[in-house]
Amino acid sequence: MIDLKVDIPGDMSFCSAFLDQLLSKKIASKMQPLTKTKQGNQSIITEFIFLDFKDAQEWQVLLFLVFLVICIISMAGNILVAVLVVADQHLHTPMYFFLGNLSCLETCYTSTILPRMLASFLTGHRTISMRACLTQMYFFGALGAAECYLLAAMSYDRYLAICKPLHYVGLMNGKSCLQLAGGSWIIAFLTISIIVLLISRLTFCGANEINHFFCDLTPVVKLACTDTRVMELTAFISASIVTLPPFLLTVVSYVLIIGTVLRIPSTTGKQRAFSTCSTHLIVVTIFYGTLTIVYVLPKTKTLRDLNKVLSLFYTVLTPLANPLIYSLRNKEVKQSLRKAVRKFMAFIRIQAIRMNLFKLIKS
Repeated sequence: MIDLKVDIPGDMSFCSAFLDQLLSKKIASKMQPLTKTKQGNQSIITEFIFLDFKDAQEWQVLLFLVFLVICIISMAGNILVAVLVVADQHLHTPMYFFLGNLSCLETCYTSTILPRMLASFLTGHRTISMRACLTQMYFFGALGAAECYLLAAMSYDRYLAICKPLHYVGLMNGKSCLQLAGGSWIIAFLTISIIVLLISRLTFCGANEINHFFCDLTPVVKLACTDTRVMELTAFISASIVTLPPFLLTVVSYVLIIGTVLRIPSTTGKQRAFSTCSTHLIVVTIFYGTLTIVYVLPKTKTLRDLNKVLSLFYTVLTPLANPLIYSLRNKEVKQSLRKAVRKFMAFIRIQAIRMNLFKLIKS
């Protein structure tokens, strides 16, 4: 009896220990997936939500129509300029070669931003996947960087034409034009790829709302919940590489151009010299002016509220203004456009005459 009383507690203690261990394993097995799911919800964001113009819900249809007209005019104008530069032999000069590159760039620029905005206005669907966001950011950044270098190349071309006219043909030949244009595209796309690669490795958690109408660098990085110091330093260095050298080259070129033009004795000569670079100077001023306000100036509350509106200037209005500025203020482009219109109208008349003759013969 004594042994029985002694053994029973031992058996009971063994059973209770076994049951406790079994229950603890079951509870742990049930709790572990919940913990992983919770961590997954915190760390994995598969899409973002744009807060672009959500405060103007009653203006969605009007905004859609306005941006649709802008998109059509911008795409048609830039494509037309690019086609004219390729088709008209009188425009096969370095200045128009760079202008054709700029028009192709602006066409891609417009197709990167505006189609998604139009879809958002039309359907109310404001979400974008992580992959699509990174793709938009890559092409937007690369095309913006390429535009900086192309504008600098155009400034250098005008500097040689005005300040070094005797050496212009030798220095700005076909090989030099290809190197400047090709280098602009290659440097821009390679530099921005480093930034986008680092952003793709960040962990995003919590809120997934982007306070913008496209995937810009700063609003997206603010949503990261991991250390972004290395990425921000790399982005700063890369942005300095793609903006500072071309900006300085552009400024120096126009300082030398203005100095040379002011030394021209005749008023007619000054007007002709300024007319060759005035259109480009207007485009450069609009582009760098808006970039400075959005990205360089301190982020005060007033500027932060206006950033989305000012971003429209270099993402939407600059591609729209470029073909208008170059076509309205450039005699050679206007002459080439008139020739193209006359050829097109003559082609239509010839086709109409052929159709009438075919009908007469058939009847």
